[in-house]
Amino acid sequence: MTASLAVAGVAVPAVAAYAIIGVVVLGLAASLGWLWRRGRHNHRIGTPEDAAEAVEAALAGVRVAGAVVGADGAGALAVTDDGRVAAVKRLGARLIAREIAWPSVRSTATGILIETDDPRLGTIALAGVNVLDIRRLAPQLGSRFRAACAAASPSLASPPFSSSKAIAH
Repeated sequence: MTASLAVAGVAVPAVAAYAIIGVVVLGLAASLGWLWRRGRHNHRIGTPEDAAEAVEAALAGVRVAGAVVGADGAGALAVTDDGRVAAVKRLGARLIAREIAWPSVRSTATGILIETDDPRLGTIALAGVNVLDIRRLAPQLGSRFRAACAAASPSLASPPFSSSKAIAH
């Protein structure tokens, strides 16, 4: 005579019931482990150097003159030696970089906003990055860089502070 358990009104041999329970427990443990490991990925762009490496890998034959990462690490902007600009965003474990047009870069109250045409990148916000940070990216470009900024966005071309008289308190 073998031992059996009643599961939902059906007699199941005890060994089979324990095997089913063991498989369910292992499946739950594996699922929880996968979710825990998936959540541990760093979804930030670490440094401007990381962004520059991603741009140089994505755009053949370019050298990055400067890069800036948003305060939250969600996105980055890089300027190449020849004045082109690229947006960088982390997708999973990889950094994705795409060349964008200057008109897609604009200044907002919270930082720089990059509107890409790439559905995988979407709109990238560089929190805490201002117009001066963008101008500092490639000072050696000089007038070419300022002309590209002016053509792209009036908010990038105009100085962030008025050059008129200072207000004394």
